[in-house]
Amino acid sequence: MVWLVAGSFLLAAEPPRETNSVPVKPGIEDEMRTVTIRAQVPEGVATVFLTGNRPELGNWNPRGLPMSGEGRERTAVLRLPVGTQLEYKFTLGSWDREGLGPSGTILPNHRLLVDADKEVTIVIPDFRKDIGDYLDDWKGSGVLGQLEYWKNVPSKFLSATRHVEIWLPPGYDENPTNRYDVLYMHDGQNLFDPRIANTGVDLGVDEAIAREVKEGRIQPVIVVGVWNTDQRLREYSPWHSGTNYAKFLIEELMPQVNQKFRTRTGPKHTAVMGSSLGGLISFWLCYKHPEAFGSGACLSTALMLNGRLFSPDADDAPLIEREIAAGVIIPRGMRLYFDYGTREGASSFESLHAKVSAWLVSQGLKEGEGFVVRKIPGAEHNEAAWRARLDEPLKFLFGKQP
Repeated sequence: MVWLVAGSFLLAAEPPRETNSVPVKPGIEDEMRTVTIRAQVPEGVATVFLTGNRPELGNWNPRGLPMSGEGRERTAVLRLPVGTQLEYKFTLGSWDREGLGPSGTILPNHRLLVDADKEVTIVIPDFRKDIGDYLDDWKGSGVLGQLEYWKNVPSKFLSATRHVEIWLPPGYDENPTNRYDVLYMHDGQNLFDPRIANTGVDLGVDEAIAREVKEGRIQPVIVVGVWNTDQRLREYSPWHSGTNYAKFLIEELMPQVNQKFRTRTGPKHTAVMGSSLGGLISFWLCYKHPEAFGSGACLSTALMLNGRLFSPDADDAPLIEREIAAGVIIPRGMRLYFDYGTREGASSFESLHAKVSAWLVSQGLKEGEGFVVRKIPGAEHNEAAWRARLDEPLKFLFGKQP
């Protein structure tokens, strides 16, 4: 499985290779097999790149391996060890121009077990358009309610601009006196529109809220989706650029949202939610900035984040353990939701959530009231898994409290 952190690939900058095949090391020919991958693409397409979970394919660099050919059929020939579990995708050189499936959405990773010489042909009817085309056509996403996009929002605290979307629930215009609680969510491109979601599956936030409202379990809320950037790893780390990301949210974005839309303000009416690294920064925002956020939902929280991702000289101890050792105080009245799946690919999920639970209990929070930790059988680490269980954190954040 490709390790995604809330739908964002961790990519190393690597130039495109000049060949479409890989040399074989002497002496291991009997352990290698030939895999020929052909792509049928639209007329007029420029260079097509094959990328995947192998060094030969750039380890998910979107410009990993240029395919040969100039017409509708492009080809790449690989020599790979027997037993390789190959995963791959096609791009035009960036993740913004990824190959699409027949429905016009991004496909899951193509997978192939190298147990013999193999040839496969993949039909790619189109590649992703410019992101701006999808934002201008927000109704084409099929979203319930309304989406308003703020493009390339700048910040004096962060180096990169980013898109922000504001989702207004059905009935917002028809009820001009109503005011709404607000949910801030990270990885905003993955929330509403499958055409732009990194894995081709959006979280279905609009459908989940509509279901819960229809069943009378929550009231309608406004959702602010903040897109990630290529600085995602640092911005979602509390120990790196997360402090500046918090300033952007609280000092710059939140006042604009409250000024333009009919929001209820204050931590009692403001929650934050994210998955993986987005879950980690959500957790930190709650205990570091209780003046802004009164509750948080942390799905598949990446508690195992360690300093080695930022410096090769760092140890591999989870950075959350710094907080526990430092005796950080969890604010009174804070409400926190955590969950993780049993197929997330990291055994540390369970042990680290247990450690955090003990930390919260030691400070007087009651499990089942002030916080919950859900273990989701069979759930993986991806948008489809988070979409399938989104109702539960929404009820925790905005439902009637006992």
